[in-house]
Amino acid sequence: MTDLQTAWEQDYRTRGRLWGGAPVLLPGIPAGTRVLDIGCGNGKTLEALVNHSRDITAIDFSKEAVAMSRQFLVSYDSGDALVADGRRLPFADDAFGGVVARHVIGHLNKEGRMAIASESARVLQPCGRLFFLEFSTDDMRNGTGREVEENTYRRGTGIITHYFTVPEVEALFGGLRKESISTRYWKMRVRGRDLIRAEIVAVFSKS
Repeated sequence: MTDLQTAWEQDYRTRGRLWGGAPVLLPGIPAGTRVLDIGCGNGKTLEALVNHSRDITAIDFSKEAVAMSRQFLVSYDSGDALVADGRRLPFADDAFGGVVARHVIGHLNKEGRMAIASESARVLQPCGRLFFLEFSTDDMRNGTGREVEENTYRRGTGIITHYFTVPEVEALFGGLRKESISTRYWKMRVRGRDLIRAEIVAVFSKS
Protein backbone atom coordinates (compact mmCIF):
# COMPACT_ATOMS: atom_id res chain seq x y z
CA MET A 1 0.00 0.00 0.00
CA THR A 2 1.37 3.44 -0.95
CA ASP A 3 1.60 6.36 1.47
CA LEU A 4 -1.30 8.00 -0.37
CA GLN A 5 -3.50 4.92 -0.02
CA THR A 6 -2.61 4.65 3.64
CA ALA A 7 -3.58 8.29 4.23
CA TRP A 8 -7.00 7.84 2.64
CA GLU A 9 -7.65 4.51 4.35
CA GLN A 10 -6.89 6.08 7.71
CA ASP A 11 -9.19 9.04 7.05
CA TYR A 12 -12.14 6.86 6.06
CA ARG A 13 -11.49 4.46 8.93
CA THR A 14 -11.48 7.20 11.55
CA ARG A 15 -13.97 9.68 10.12
CA GLY A 16 -16.38 7.50 8.16
CA ARG A 17 -18.39 9.48 5.61
CA LEU A 18 -15.85 12.23 5.00
CA TRP A 19 -17.72 14.26 2.45
CA GLY A 20 -21.32 15.41 2.33
CA GLY A 21 -23.27 18.17 0.65
CA ALA A 22 -25.85 18.20 -2.13
CA PRO A 23 -25.46 15.68 -4.97
CA VAL A 24 -23.58 17.11 -7.92
CA LEU A 25 -25.33 17.66 -11.26
CA LEU A 26 -23.98 15.41 -14.00
CA PRO A 27 -24.86 17.00 -17.34
CA GLY A 28 -22.36 14.92 -19.28
CA ILE A 29 -23.65 11.46 -18.38
CA PRO A 30 -26.18 9.96 -20.83
CA ALA A 31 -29.23 8.40 -19.18
CA GLY A 32 -29.29 4.62 -19.04
CA THR A 33 -25.63 4.07 -19.94
CA ARG A 34 -23.03 1.92 -18.17
CA VAL A 35 -21.11 4.29 -15.90
CA LEU A 36 -17.76 4.14 -14.09
CA ASP A 37 -17.26 6.30 -10.99
CA ILE A 38 -13.50 6.62 -10.40
CA GLY A 39 -12.53 7.38 -6.80
CA CYS A 40 -16.05 6.84 -5.50
CA GLY A 41 -15.13 7.59 -1.88
CA ASN A 42 -18.14 7.32 0.41
CA GLY A 43 -20.58 7.39 -2.50
CA LYS A 44 -21.18 11.14 -2.65
CA THR A 45 -21.49 11.12 -6.46
CA LEU A 46 -23.50 7.90 -6.57
CA GLU A 47 -26.51 9.76 -5.17
CA ALA A 48 -26.68 11.61 -8.48
CA LEU A 49 -25.58 8.72 -10.70
CA VAL A 50 -28.46 6.45 -9.70
CA ASN A 51 -30.77 8.95 -11.43
CA HIS A 52 -28.90 8.32 -14.70
CA SER A 53 -28.09 4.61 -14.66
CA ARG A 54 -28.77 1.28 -13.00
CA ASP A 55 -25.48 -0.13 -14.31
CA ILE A 56 -22.83 1.61 -12.20
CA THR A 57 -19.34 0.42 -11.35
CA ALA A 58 -17.69 2.38 -8.54
CA ILE A 59 -13.99 2.02 -7.70
CA ASP A 60 -11.64 3.33 -5.04
CA PHE A 61 -8.33 2.14 -3.62
CA SER A 62 -9.70 2.50 -0.08
CA LYS A 63 -11.41 -0.63 1.21
CA GLU A 64 -13.29 1.46 3.75
CA ALA A 65 -14.67 3.75 1.03
CA VAL A 66 -15.64 0.85 -1.24
CA ALA A 67 -17.59 -0.79 1.57
CA MET A 68 -19.69 2.36 2.01
CA SER A 69 -20.28 2.79 -1.73
CA ARG A 70 -21.18 -0.88 -2.20
CA GLN A 71 -23.79 -0.63 0.53
CA PHE A 72 -25.34 2.37 -1.20
CA LEU A 73 -25.41 0.74 -4.66
CA VAL A 74 -26.87 -2.50 -3.36
CA SER A 75 -29.66 -0.59 -1.64
CA TYR A 76 -30.59 0.93 -5.04
CA ASP A 77 -29.92 -2.28 -7.02
CA SER A 78 -27.70 -0.14 -9.27
CA GLY A 79 -24.35 -1.92 -9.61
CA ASP A 80 -21.34 -2.68 -7.47
CA ALA A 81 -18.17 -1.19 -6.01
CA LEU A 82 -14.71 -2.71 -5.99
CA VAL A 83 -11.20 -1.94 -4.80
CA ALA A 84 -9.13 -0.79 -7.78
CA ASP A 85 -6.62 1.88 -8.77
CA GLY A 86 -7.77 4.45 -11.33
CA ARG A 87 -4.23 4.65 -12.70
CA ARG A 88 -4.49 0.97 -13.77
CA LEU A 89 -8.14 0.25 -14.47
CA PRO A 90 -9.04 -3.47 -14.59
CA PHE A 91 -11.50 -3.04 -17.48
CA ALA A 92 -11.47 -3.63 -21.22
CA ASP A 93 -11.17 -0.83 -23.77
CA ASP A 94 -14.45 0.97 -24.57
CA ALA A 95 -16.22 -0.61 -21.58
CA PHE A 96 -18.27 2.38 -20.35
CA GLY A 97 -20.62 4.91 -21.89
CA GLY A 98 -19.91 7.35 -19.08
CA VAL A 99 -16.94 8.01 -16.79
CA VAL A 100 -17.05 10.28 -13.74
CA ALA A 101 -13.83 11.73 -12.29
CA ARG A 102 -14.94 14.01 -9.49
CA HIS A 103 -12.33 15.22 -6.99
CA VAL A 104 -10.05 12.24 -7.54
CA ILE A 105 -7.50 13.24 -10.19
CA GLY A 106 -6.48 16.25 -8.11
CA HIS A 107 -5.33 13.98 -5.29
CA LEU A 108 -2.53 12.53 -7.41
CA ASN A 109 0.89 13.75 -8.51
CA LYS A 110 1.51 14.73 -12.13
CA GLU A 111 2.41 11.21 -13.23
CA GLY A 112 -0.70 9.84 -11.56
CA ARG A 113 -2.95 12.51 -13.08
CA MET A 114 -1.70 11.69 -16.55
CA ALA A 115 -2.17 7.95 -15.96
CA ILE A 116 -5.72 8.23 -14.69
CA ALA A 117 -6.71 10.58 -17.54
CA SER A 118 -5.28 8.15 -20.08
CA GLU A 119 -7.03 5.18 -18.47
CA SER A 120 -10.33 7.07 -18.30
CA ALA A 121 -10.15 7.76 -22.03
CA ARG A 122 -9.21 4.16 -22.79
CA VAL A 123 -12.26 2.63 -21.11
CA LEU A 124 -14.67 5.22 -22.53
CA GLN A 125 -16.80 4.02 -25.44
CA PRO A 126 -16.92 5.94 -28.73
CA CYS A 127 -19.49 8.74 -28.29
CA GLY A 128 -19.24 8.21 -24.51
CA ARG A 129 -18.82 11.14 -22.14
CA LEU A 130 -16.44 11.90 -19.30
CA PHE A 131 -17.40 14.26 -16.48
CA PHE A 132 -14.51 16.07 -14.73
CA LEU A 133 -14.64 18.19 -11.57
CA GLU A 134 -11.63 19.52 -9.63
CA PHE A 135 -10.55 22.62 -7.73
CA SER A 136 -9.22 25.61 -9.67
CA THR A 137 -6.08 27.59 -8.92
CA ASP A 138 -8.50 30.41 -8.03
CA ASP A 139 -9.74 28.44 -5.03
CA MET A 140 -9.14 29.91 -1.58
CA ARG A 141 -7.22 26.82 -0.44
CA ASN A 142 -4.65 26.91 -3.22
CA GLY A 143 -1.30 27.40 -1.50
CA THR A 144 -2.32 25.73 1.77
CA GLY A 145 0.11 23.09 2.95
CA ARG A 146 3.55 22.07 1.74
CA GLU A 147 4.06 22.40 -2.00
CA VAL A 148 5.25 19.10 -3.50
CA GLU A 149 4.74 20.03 -7.16
CA GLU A 150 3.54 23.16 -8.92
CA ASN A 151 0.05 23.98 -7.53
CA THR A 152 0.07 20.69 -5.57
CA TYR A 153 0.07 20.76 -1.77
CA ARG A 154 0.31 18.15 0.97
CA ARG A 155 -1.44 18.71 4.27
CA GLY A 156 -0.90 17.13 7.66
CA THR A 157 -2.99 14.06 6.85
CA GLY A 158 -0.61 13.14 4.02
CA ILE A 159 -3.29 13.72 1.37
CA ILE A 160 -2.27 15.93 -1.56
CA THR A 161 -4.46 18.32 -3.55
CA HIS A 162 -3.64 19.75 -6.96
CA TYR A 163 -5.29 22.94 -8.21
CA PHE A 164 -5.97 23.11 -11.95
CA THR A 165 -6.07 25.74 -14.68
CA VAL A 166 -8.47 25.43 -17.61
CA PRO A 167 -5.66 24.98 -20.20
CA GLU A 168 -4.16 22.26 -18.01
CA VAL A 169 -7.44 20.33 -17.95
CA GLU A 170 -7.81 20.69 -21.72
CA ALA A 171 -4.29 19.35 -22.23
CA LEU A 172 -4.83 16.48 -19.78
CA PHE A 173 -7.70 15.18 -21.92
CA GLY A 174 -6.25 16.25 -25.25
CA GLY A 175 -7.18 12.93 -26.84
CA LEU A 176 -10.89 13.55 -26.21
CA ARG A 177 -13.24 16.13 -27.69
CA LYS A 178 -14.11 19.03 -25.39
CA GLU A 179 -17.85 19.44 -24.99
CA SER A 180 -17.74 22.14 -22.34
CA ILE A 181 -15.45 23.60 -19.69
CA SER A 182 -15.96 26.38 -17.17
CA THR A 183 -14.96 27.55 -13.71
CA ARG A 184 -17.65 27.65 -11.05
CA TYR A 185 -17.27 30.15 -8.21
CA TRP A 186 -19.07 30.47 -4.90
CA LYS A 187 -18.45 32.14 -1.55
CA MET A 188 -17.68 30.46 1.75
CA ARG A 189 -17.90 32.52 4.92
CA VAL A 190 -15.00 31.79 7.28
CA ARG A 191 -14.55 33.75 10.52
CA GLY A 192 -16.58 36.66 9.20
CA ARG A 193 -14.83 36.80 5.82
CA ASP A 194 -16.21 35.79 2.43
CA LEU A 195 -13.65 33.57 0.74
CA ILE A 196 -13.82 32.22 -2.80
CA ARG A 197 -14.17 28.57 -3.69
CA ALA A 198 -13.59 27.64 -7.32
CA GLU A 199 -13.99 24.41 -9.30
CA ILE A 200 -13.35 23.56 -12.93
CA VAL A 201 -16.23 21.61 -14.46
CA ALA A 202 -15.72 19.92 -17.82
CA VAL A 203 -17.36 17.39 -20.11
CA PHE A 204 -15.35 15.51 -22.75
CA SER A 205 -16.48 12.96 -25.32
CA LYS A 206 -14.75 10.25 -27.32
CA SER A 207 -14.86 10.35 -31.11
